[in-house]
This record gives sequence, C-alpha cells and structure tokens, in this order.
Amino acid sequence: MTKLLRLVLRFGAVVVLLIFVAGALAVAGTWWYLVPKLPSTENLREVRLQVPLKVYTKDEQLIAEFGEQRRTPVKIAEVPDTMIKALLAAEDERFYEHPGVDWQGLTRAVVHLIRTGEKGPGGSTITMQVARNFYLGREKTYLRKLSEILLALKIEDELSKDEILELYLNKIFLGHRAYGVGAAAQVYYGTSLENLTLSEIAMIAGLPKAPSRYNPIADPERAVERRNYVLRRMYELEFIDSELYQIAINTPVTARVHGHALAVEAPYLAEMVRAYMEERAGSDAYSGGYRVYTTLDGDHQEAANQALRKALLDYDVRHGYRGPEFQIDLREAPDATTREKLLADFPRVGGLEPALIINVNEQAATAHTRAHGEIEIPWTGISWARRYIDENRRGGEPETVSDVLSVGDVVRVQQTQDGWRLTQVPAVEGGLVATNPLDGAILALVGGFDFYRSKFNRVTQAQRQPGSSFKPFIYSAAIERGLTAATIINDAPIVIDDPGLEAVWRPENYSRKFFGPTRLREALTKSRNLVSIRVLRDIGVGFAVKYLPRFGFEPDRLPRNLSLSLGSGTVTPLEMAVAYSVFANGGYRIVPYYIDRIVSSDGETIEKAEPQTVCRECEVPSVEGESLDTATAIPRNNSSDSALSVAATSVAPTRAQQVVTPQNAWLINSMLQDVIRRGTGRRALELKRSDLAGKTGTTNDQRDAWFAGFTPGIVAIAWVGFDKLHPLGKRETGGRAALPMWINFMENALAGMPEEFLERPDGLVSVRIDPKTGLLATATQPDAQFETFRAEHVPQQLAERSSTTSQQTRGESSTGGVTEQLF
Repeated sequence: MTKLLRLVLRFGAVVVLLIFVAGALAVAGTWWYLVPKLPSTENLREVRLQVPLKVYTKDEQLIAEFGEQRRTPVKIAEVPDTMIKALLAAEDERFYEHPGVDWQGLTRAVVHLIRTGEKGPGGSTITMQVARNFYLGREKTYLRKLSEILLALKIEDELSKDEILELYLNKIFLGHRAYGVGAAAQVYYGTSLENLTLSEIAMIAGLPKAPSRYNPIADPERAVERRNYVLRRMYELEFIDSELYQIAINTPVTARVHGHALAVEAPYLAEMVRAYMEERAGSDAYSGGYRVYTTLDGDHQEAANQALRKALLDYDVRHGYRGPEFQIDLREAPDATTREKLLADFPRVGGLEPALIINVNEQAATAHTRAHGEIEIPWTGISWARRYIDENRRGGEPETVSDVLSVGDVVRVQQTQDGWRLTQVPAVEGGLVATNPLDGAILALVGGFDFYRSKFNRVTQAQRQPGSSFKPFIYSAAIERGLTAATIINDAPIVIDDPGLEAVWRPENYSRKFFGPTRLREALTKSRNLVSIRVLRDIGVGFAVKYLPRFGFEPDRLPRNLSLSLGSGTVTPLEMAVAYSVFANGGYRIVPYYIDRIVSSDGETIEKAEPQTVCRECEVPSVEGESLDTATAIPRNNSSDSALSVAATSVAPTRAQQVVTPQNAWLINSMLQDVIRRGTGRRALELKRSDLAGKTGTTNDQRDAWFAGFTPGIVAIAWVGFDKLHPLGKRETGGRAALPMWINFMENALAGMPEEFLERPDGLVSVRIDPKTGLLATATQPDAQFETFRAEHVPQQLAERSSTTSQQTRGESSTGGVTEQLF
C-alpha cells in the first residue's frame, strides 16, 4: 500500500467519522430540541372526538343531528374485517409490522424526492397520520415531518396497534363533513358499516389520500380509478380472491349524499332541543357527543305530521288553485340533465315534489321530477284545480288540462294511491300539539307545514285568539261562582256599550239566530256566544281574570272586558294544551316538558326530567288563581320553573297542583263530551269512541280555527290560520278546518287503546230535571233529563211549581247566591 493511498484512506476515515459525529450530534440535537416539545399521548386513550348532538324520541328513534362534523364513532371490534384490510391495502400494508414508522417506505420516499424533486408515495404510516391529525398542523415542513416521526414512535410505544387503528378509523376526514368510516358509510351510502359492499368499502378506503380529488360524488371517474387501485392492492395482498375482485371493479358507482338517517320527522321540537342545549353548553353542544332523549312518541309524531299536512292541503283544495310557482320558457324540449338543472332551485316542501310540466294534452300532463324522473298526471289529479279568486270565491270548473297547466310550469305534485296529483304548497299554516295530561310530557309537536320553509313554531310562538275554544274556562269560573250546568241563561240579542271596547258591540251567534232561555250545558254544547257573554257579565270580568291564570293563561294577555267570553285574548296552542289538561286529569295543572334525559358522550345521564305528576290520592295543596306559577314549556337550567333538573340522578317527582276542584273539572269534562256527542264537534263521532271530549273554536272573520280535545290519557290541540291574520273564508270554522286534523291524529294516537273515562269524584249528585227550566222534574215528566250537580247546588224547586219560562235562582240552593236573571 502506497503512502498516498494510506493518506487518502486516513483522510476518508476522518471524514466518515466527522460525518458520523455530525450526524449523531444532529440527531441528538434534534432529539433534544423536539422531544421535550412533543405532546403527551396519555390523552389519546381518552380522546374526545367531536361528535355531533343527537336528538331522539323517547323510544330512541333519531330525530335530528346537529354539528359541523358528521361523526359516528365505532369500536375496532365493530368494524368489518374487509374495511380494515381495505384501509391497510390503501394506506399502510405493513401497519402491524413496523414500529410506527415504515423505514422502507420512508427511504423510498426520500430517494424519490432526491431523484425527482417531488414528494413520492410511502412516506406516512397510519400511526404518523394519527399523530398529524390529533396533534400536529398541516404545514409541510421538514421539522414538522421529524416531529411527526418522533411522535409516531412515541404513540406506538404507549398504545396498542388496535387502539391506534381505532383512533384512525374515527378521526380521518373523508369528505362531505364526514369524519371516520362510520359517518362516511352513512353520508355516501345511507347505511351502516356492516351493510357496505366490497366495492363501497374500497371506495371509502380510497378517500383518505385526497377526499376531494377522489370523491365519488364530485368526481366519479377519479373515484373509480382510486377504488380499483385499492381493490387491486387487496387482491395482490390476497385479502380478496379473483372472483370478488372482478365483481367489485365492475360495480357501478352508487354513492350520493345522504342526509341524516332520521327515523322520525320532528324538526320543530328538535330546534327547541338545540336552542336549549346551546344555552346550556354553548358551542360544546354541537361537538360534545350529547344524546338528548325527548318525550316524543315516534308513532304519535308521524301521525301528527300527516294529519296537519292533510288538513292544510284539503283547505287549499277547497279554495282553489293559485297557479304555478314559476314559469320557464321551454322553446326547445330539454333533455333530462337540463330538466334537473331547471328544478335545482325548487326543494321538496312538506313532502310535495317540484315538477316541470313538459307536455300537456286534453286529459293528462307529463312532468319531470328529480326523484321519479318523468311522470304522468292524469285528469283525475288535475280536475280539482278551479282558479283561486279570494278566500270565498273560485273560478269555474276546468274542462281540459290546458285550462290549468302549460308547458314550462313549475308545479307541485303528490303521489297518491290513485296516481300522481297536482297540488300546491299551502299559503295557510297550522299547528298540532299533543301532551300527556298526567305529567305534561309532549307526545307530538308540529309547528307548521314545513320547518325548512318557515322555522316559526306556531305551537309555542304563535299567540292567537282561541275563539269559542276558550269558553270552557269561562264556564269553569261560572261553576266555581255557583252556576250549574242546568242554570238558565237567555240567548237573546244584546247591545254592549263597554268602556273597554272601542265602539258599541252587538255580538251574535255564529248562526245569527237566537234561541231564548238556554241551559249552560246546551249553550256550551252548541257554542252560543250570547249566553257566554251573559255568563261572564254575571260572574264579573274581574273574577274571571283572577280565576283564569290557574289554567296557565298569562293575565297580561286577557282583555278586561266582556269580549273575553268569546276568546279575544291571545294564547299559544301549547298553552291551550296545558289548560285543557286540567279538565282531562281532574283539576290539576301540569307543566309541559319535552326533554326526558340528556346523556353525555361517555353514557352518563347528566340531566333527568322531574315532571310534576298528577296524584289524586296525594295530599296536595290547592292554588288560587293569582298565586299559580305560570311556568313555560321551555326548560331553563337552574330555574324554579325548569322542567329539567341539573342533577345527574332523578329524585322523587313533584306533585302537580290542584287548581280547580275535581267536581268542577268533572262537570266541564262532562259538558265537553256533549260537544262531541251532539254539538259542534260531532264530526269526531266517526272515531267511534265515547270517551272523547273537546271544543271547537272560531274567531272573528274566521281568522283562526281551533279544535281542542282530549281523553283522560291524551290532550291534543289543532289550530289553522294564516300567519298574517287573513280570513280563512266563510264556513271555515273550527269544526271544518281544524277538527279533521284532530280526528286524523287521534285515530292513530288512540288506535288499540281502550276507552278511558275520568273517575267521578265524591260530592256530585245526579237528578232528573226539566230541560226547559233546569228545575227538578216531576216523577211523571216525559221529557225529563238527568243532570249532575255539586251536592250543595242541587235545585230544590220542582218545575211544576213554576211556568216553563220562570226564572231559576241560585239563591234557592243551600249556599245562597245571586239571582240569575234573563238578560
């Protein structure tokens, strides 16, 4: 060996040594600089994923989901083996072999970078992606990459492979706000993981690399290329056989954006829950994984949705067709794609499909819909459409389809058992709420025709005049004052010059007829306005205004004049449900509530409802009108009137307060049963039940139509009206516009439930009376009727001792009183 060669070798050795020392020092320095800054991985075991707020019915059917990130956390054991293998094939085939960093893949990536100057494949393992997603930013620097490598090694040292993979499966972003494979299965295919096909699994497994570029909705062609790459890798790694591979790569793309897999449609109540949770938990409400179980009954809610929509659509048919929503100039016949684009700005409303009329002949029209493609609307589905003129007038009967429709019309259609039918989004609105009268649980709530058209909740926010549906509360006050169901009041013309009214008032009955001396029971059954006015004048407006808040009515919204007797105050449908519950349950005031319990992300019940329940056997102090707490339906945390407790565990429920006597409640209940048996609500007899009670309500110019009805087990309130106080039209009374909604709902709500009657309390006596005078009937009187009285108010005088038009006095009872006059 020559001297020169020895010098070269020595110099080379020194250089190598220096390089090695410099490398070691660089690694040590990097380690010293970066490792102390690495985050702790202890929290990964208890990581809190951003899980949306979910709202359920009481029977655990999903109502709504709120949150920016759509995520359905899954356990590793719940993930199909095929999904795991697909992700490993696509992202990290050596996941179960490397220590968190795949040195072979990393080396290939570095060589590729040096050779081409571009980033190559194989650089990041699943563990490194977990480190980046949970702890590190998305900036592309070498220092961040080194931090990622070191953190990945640390994670692998402290967590098992399955724990790491589970975090990855739940954290990765997969496009369209879907985070994790569980959410992606729902978003793209509308199903759960276990129901995915091999082709669908491979499509999802191909998304982590570039969720936008390989998205099956945004770019199906690229998505198929990526899916087939994943399938090929699965085949090469012998995860699948040749037959499965060939079937999967030839499967067409079926992905589309699916909404939440909602089992029950209840957006108005879901919004009430969302607002409450935001007030309680702030922005954490949408990411904390809370599950809220409401009091809604899923079947009742669906029945309420259908009943309200049918009632409003039927009203619309009675008043005529207002024309197309829009007119598009179709000079050339558009292809299917163009039709789709033309309909893009017209969403479904209340289940009604938008449709573009593309052809019209004498007896049918052809239309295009997004959901069903080309459809035919027969004449039977169009012939109803007489032209709307105003709320009381329609045009003549159409003779041909062209009298109603033209090519280019954008209209609404509905599929029925008899085929497609032309319809329209109703201008009229409505509300329906049902509660349990024994504890106030809201069983169904529909605040309008379509929440996404109008979020105004007419059940809780619309303060409307209740009309005649308010009369039972005036009559309850009258019974409290000493009148009876047999008290005679004259149904005759009256002129009232009341300082509380703007002008002289000449009220009339709806029929514009007068019926003379009338018993209270008959007056309520037939909804006689003039009798109600005289009753209120007899007992005094002041007494009534003090008495009525015990039903939950706000005193500030009760007028201090005789118009109060006809329901001129303002109430919401929910307030009416509370008030009618008093008659349904025997005299107890309940507080409505809609949240049964709130469960945290770890399964702990953090709030549990403590409803005020009816207990007829319990000793509960009665409450006089003005001292009654008028709690709202909206639960307020840490509030004395809250329907929810902040305690994590439930305590013994409080007892509902008795606000009217059981005898009073039973008598009004009995009179309201007659409203259905032979009064303004007799249309409800089609339900073929004898335990129904209720009252119609109609306001001036038919601006509001109500029906409030109940059994001892359920109270339901139906309201129909325009948001802008427009008349509904002649003959659109509570019995015509609102009662059908109530009947359709109760038909479903009461299906299979036996008849139930309010137990008759002690202190009531039934005797035979003369129906003309309300006095005791003789033993031989052929037209005598039974009537029930409080024991102290049983009439003492026989009808034969006075003429049939004589005055009955309350002073004849054992308690004394004011003489009843025929005004």
